[in-house]
Amino acid sequence: MNASPKPAVVLLSGGIDSFTTFLIAKAQGFLCHALSFDYGQRQRAELKAAAAIAKQYGAVAHKIIRIGLEAIGGSALTDPAIAVPEAPTEGIPVTYVPARNTVFLALALGYAEALGAFDIFLGVNAIDYSGYPDCRPEYIQAFEHLANLATKAGVEGGRFRIHAPLIHLRKSEIIQTGLKLGADYSLAVSCYAADDQGRACSRCDACRFRIQGFAEAGVSDPTRYRA
Repeated sequence: MNASPKPAVVLLSGGIDSFTTFLIAKAQGFLCHALSFDYGQRQRAELKAAAAIAKQYGAVAHKIIRIGLEAIGGSALTDPAIAVPEAPTEGIPVTYVPARNTVFLALALGYAEALGAFDIFLGVNAIDYSGYPDCRPEYIQAFEHLANLATKAGVEGGRFRIHAPLIHLRKSEIIQTGLKLGADYSLAVSCYAADDQGRACSRCDACRFRIQGFAEAGVSDPTRYRA
């Protein structure tokens, strides 16, 4: 007799990586509770994309939590006075949002504990990415350790797992994985400076990785780019 499907919290930004991660979790038989964040990001189209993906691909629920990281600042994604770079830069770029994944995972952990779920999925990647410190395998391992130390469910014998199934994949491999699982990537918005219609700039880090990924995957890029 098969075990009942287990609930999982899936962080869903609306971009390619989180979309693919959602499909992986669903393919593994989890009941996916999608979680997105309105964190003061300069482009809003990704939240619309996340909602469309969650609805079309059968999320059990989709929550959008407002946390307002623009009050902290320090990132081109939350402060309109800081330009999004249009060329590669040295070191960690200004698109890094201070402690963003830690904040997101903390809220995902709370949501999971409230649901009685022990599995959290996120689409971080340590290969084709911008060098953010909170996308590394050691960070994921450390947060999983924290999750099991800092929760009632963990102390009482539950075991939280932080799943990062894309962490060692190239962008082209992520795209190929998603396509095999039925992803319609025209729904996804990855651009750091997308307009209100979700059209991408083609020049930021996220766009460059996306363009390169589709080219290396040998498939057509369905992204809508601004003229």
